[in-house]
Amino acid sequence: MTTPTRRTAPANRRRGFDLRTTALFFVLLAMVVSMVGFAVHTVAGALERRPAWVFVLVVVAVAGVVGSLRLRRRWHVASAARRAAGALDRAAREAAACLEAEAEARAGAETEALTVPRPRPAADDTVDADYDALTPEEFEEAVAALCERDGCTAVEVVGGAGDLGADVVAAAPDGSRIVIQCKQYGASHRVGSQDLQRFGGTCFTVHEADVAALVTTSDFTAPALEYAEQCGIVCVDGEALRSWTEGTGPCPWEVPLTEGAAG
Repeated sequence: MTTPTRRTAPANRRRGFDLRTTALFFVLLAMVVSMVGFAVHTVAGALERRPAWVFVLVVVAVAGVVGSLRLRRRWHVASAARRAAGALDRAAREAAACLEAEAEARAGAETEALTVPRPRPAADDTVDADYDALTPEEFEEAVAALCERDGCTAVEVVGGAGDLGADVVAAAPDGSRIVIQCKQYGASHRVGSQDLQRFGGTCFTVHEADVAALVTTSDFTAPALEYAEQCGIVCVDGEALRSWTEGTGPCPWEVPLTEGAAG
């Protein structure tokens, strides 16, 4: 008994004619043609009744074309403007970063220069002065010499009649203006608050001091120290003066004002 073989349709067999599909296609085509014809007929009739509409339609069409061209050109211009603005923004940020880095480097250099410790005088530069044996004028000269030794410039001794409380003026190494009043008193004669008040009334307002200091060979009373701390005046007593002279203590312009009197 033989098994019947199943026949397969050839792969390239063409589809047969479909009457229903063809008829539906022509019906749809006729509807589209009718709608287009009706629209054209309606527009033609309207234009025939109102010829001015032809001009309106032409103007509208031209305006539409011109508007689309302008819109495209405007879009290109806006895109170019955005690219230019982005480039300018990047350039501005890079310039700002460079300026900031340069400012930080300059500030760091200035800070390093200000924080470099002042070199102490060598053994040959130390002053072994007996301040009690000097005259008041010689004492002022000695204080001026200490300022000049430790890096001050434009040092002047201006004490005398009408000095208004200033005996020595100078410019510190950092450029600040220093005004010093010198009081050569004995050990039993302490600088009182009245001395500080007279000096405090002129050192800043008249002499325009950045650093005001009162240097004495003796000591200060408690009210004088309190007044000096309130006004920001550096008090250098006999012990602090000896340390400054020997190079082991700070100069008057190096004393923090928050600490009040030196020594």
